[in-house]
Amino acid sequence: MRKLLAYSPLSTADQRELADLPFQYRSLGPGMTILREGDHAQVCPILLSGFAFRYKLAADGGRQIVALRIPGDPLDFQSLYLRTVDHHMRSLTAVELALVPLAALEQLADMRRSIARAILVDILVEASIGREWQLNVGRRHALPRLAHFLCELAYRLEVIEPRARAGFDVPLTQEQLADILGLTPVHVNRTLKALEQAGAVARSGRRLRATDLGLLASFADFAPLYLHRDNA
Repeated sequence: MRKLLAYSPLSTADQRELADLPFQYRSLGPGMTILREGDHAQVCPILLSGFAFRYKLAADGGRQIVALRIPGDPLDFQSLYLRTVDHHMRSLTAVELALVPLAALEQLADMRRSIARAILVDILVEASIGREWQLNVGRRHALPRLAHFLCELAYRLEVIEPRARAGFDVPLTQEQLADILGLTPVHVNRTLKALEQAGAVARSGRRLRATDLGLLASFADFAPLYLHRDNA
């Protein structure tokens, strides 16, 4: 609810109708499949807790992570309108999911225009983030590329965790960061060392924490317009 309200106005009645949607609860461990490319989805998973990622596979088995999903995110609004799932979705950490039948969600969207609009806005914002990721991988050098991703994550987490911009733990390994950023794990490690020496991140073993968002934003020349946080 907080995720949708961050971008779209919803009345008390709208929120009550959303809360009354039927769902099945499911918990999964890290690295578990949520959606498979080629599936014909019957439910829209809502991420209640934990992190998940959307990815595509190349013919040689290479993986590109194309979206990171955070608590509160609907994982498959597009199956309301597209018949076949065109990507893979996997849990990054342990996750809790609410599996909402697409038929019930479609019926509610048909009945309440404001909810249909909120779904559309969520899809559009996700597309905007996807365009920024394409620019990030295609045109930014390694250090601003990584700094930009961390800034974005802070702004997105702020919707559910108001203190995220003061610092947050990054739930990704270097290998996973490499699959997001289109870099090798070795290049990611070198880039993290540079950010660590500058005081923008801190590392303890495999644990990574973003500690200075202002410094990261200066490295990335970060502008959050594409996140459309002013929309609501």
